[in-house]
Amino acid sequence: MKKTLIAHSPDADDIFMYYAIKFGWVDMKNTQFDNIAKDIQTLNEDALNGVYDIVAISFALYPHIKEEYAPLRTAVSFGEGYGPKVIKRKGTKLKRNFKVALSGKHTTNAMLFRIAYPEARVSYMNFLEIEQAVLDGVVDAGVLIHESILTYADELEVEREMWDIWQELAGDELPLPLGGMAIRRSLPLNKAIDYEATLTKAVHVAREHKERLSKMLLERNLVRINAATLEKYLELYANDDSISLSPLQYKAINKLFEIGFKHGFYDTMTQIEDYLIPTEYTELRNS
Repeated sequence: MKKTLIAHSPDADDIFMYYAIKFGWVDMKNTQFDNIAKDIQTLNEDALNGVYDIVAISFALYPHIKEEYAPLRTAVSFGEGYGPKVIKRKGTKLKRNFKVALSGKHTTNAMLFRIAYPEARVSYMNFLEIEQAVLDGVVDAGVLIHESILTYADELEVEREMWDIWQELAGDELPLPLGGMAIRRSLPLNKAIDYEATLTKAVHVAREHKERLSKMLLERNLVRINAATLEKYLELYANDDSISLSPLQYKAINKLFEIGFKHGFYDTMTQIEDYLIPTEYTELRNS
């Protein structure tokens, strides 16, 4: 039986979308799955270095790895009127060249932030360290991601919503593309199709059994938040729109790539649809 490792982030939405496989509710013939959890920038760097066959990435990274990886249509996270937050200590005023902590060079929020605040002095750190860095005065501000957008300290306040920056740059009412999954292109096509189908089923089953799965994650201390926060967080980032990419989500991803190209983050334009796994291969093979 082939062992397949899936690399994802340790935040609650990724764990929720994967653990239907971990708990044995979803499987794939002749395949044993295992998982590893790392912070999102480490995963982005691992994808750049081709470490894993299946890996979670920031959408903003994808044009840099498009020749080596295909984007999966499932296990995606978007913002709809919400997203990462630029936070600072209450009552402070930020200078034009304020010091800010971001969760990684290749994250979506980092690209959008750097476009919106070109004079800010950026440092990168693990997303779990950003809130404390702002509280301690190591930086003037930070961009919170994952569960931190719901749980940050009372001493902090929101300077700006990343959603508002996205809306200004996109110029359209599009969801904010944050993260998804990618699969190595060198895998056999039929195997890649099976992997995508299995992961899609896992997210679908997770949503169907949300209450039961959430309870199991909490009982096993697999998430860092309490039940009420988990409920709210999953409706933000692991909802029914996470199961499979929609036409509107494709449009949003392409707009993100267009913005990145316009501002010099990418050398060429990328259309996400051009790099998907061609699932019609299965139909042709069986016809």
